[in-house]
Amino acid sequence: MRPDFAAPTAVEPTAPVPGADSTAGSTASSTPDSSARSGADSADSRTVMTEADIARVLRRVAHEILEHNKGAADLVVLGIPTRGVALARRLAALIEEVEGTPVAVGALDVTMHRDDLRRQPTRSPMHTDIPPTGIDDKVVVLVDDVLYSGRTVRAALDALSDLGRPRIVRLAVLVDRGHRELPIRADHVGKNLPTSSSEKVRVRLSEPDHVEDQVTIAGGEAR
Repeated sequence: MRPDFAAPTAVEPTAPVPGADSTAGSTASSTPDSSARSGADSADSRTVMTEADIARVLRRVAHEILEHNKGAADLVVLGIPTRGVALARRLAALIEEVEGTPVAVGALDVTMHRDDLRRQPTRSPMHTDIPPTGIDDKVVVLVDDVLYSGRTVRAALDALSDLGRPRIVRLAVLVDRGHRELPIRADHVGKNLPTSSSEKVRVRLSEPDHVEDQVTIAGGEAR
């Protein structure tokens, strides 16, 4: 059975290619989805979120999660590789800081559940790490860096259903850039970022990228 999915309800985008969650402007990540989204830095890129901005919105999102859940009981925070995992760990640490109790955190690989495998069959699965408590009857918060077409989140729901049956599934993202192709909506959003489909949104985090945290946008027409 599919887990109850509370909230994602609108439409999330990835690359203009059907079946791919790549963005002609999303984030650079080791996942096929994110790599397509990222692309190379361009001269006209501009910073839309600084390290301080990212820290501030993550703290707000952590408080929102606690408010929705009425505490940290039964919470499991799962990041979608690559940058979603780093963000999930940060959120879990912030929640623990507020509540004073550890929060189960892990990683959920979606590679084998993507709907564009027939187009790009050669892909290396990434690591899935489910906490020992499992996900059955838990409140699972999926975490990703950029919400675009919605196809990565759909794949994550399929991957999750193979592992158990959560009581509730919620979605937290650092950036929502619009352009949904599927009826998916995030419950917790760090920043809503209006974009054109030709723009590239790139997320960099200190953990996987060894650079200062930032979100940049490039391409498209000058605004």
